[in-house]
Amino acid sequence: MPITDQQVSGHAFLREMYDDSYFPDHLVDRGRAILLKLCERVEAERPSDPEALYALTQAATEEFNLLDREFMAAGSGIETVAREWICDEFCFVASAYGFTDADAEKLTADRDW
Repeated sequence: MPITDQQVSGHAFLREMYDDSYFPDHLVDRGRAILLKLCERVEAERPSDPEALYALTQAATEEFNLLDREFMAAGSGIETVAREWICDEFCFVASAYGFTDADAEKLTADRDW
């Protein structure tokens, strides 16, 4: 399902990670795909409250948990700076879909990174 929100479809997800050679582009591509899939799910399921949104973001967070292992195997990792960048993207998604008061910590509460 293509993303219909123009703000989201025009957003350059994980731009900072692409700009940093420490992060392999093919793995950043997978992180970007996780975020785009999250957006597709938000548009399809239309969560009615923050708790419903958190259920969707937790599924995406679990995918990033698995992806972090691949980053580590490639000599990289989702460390402090990348963690902030990724969390910022989750906040962007929440805000873009009208959840401007979503709790930033709850959006990625189950993260291992």
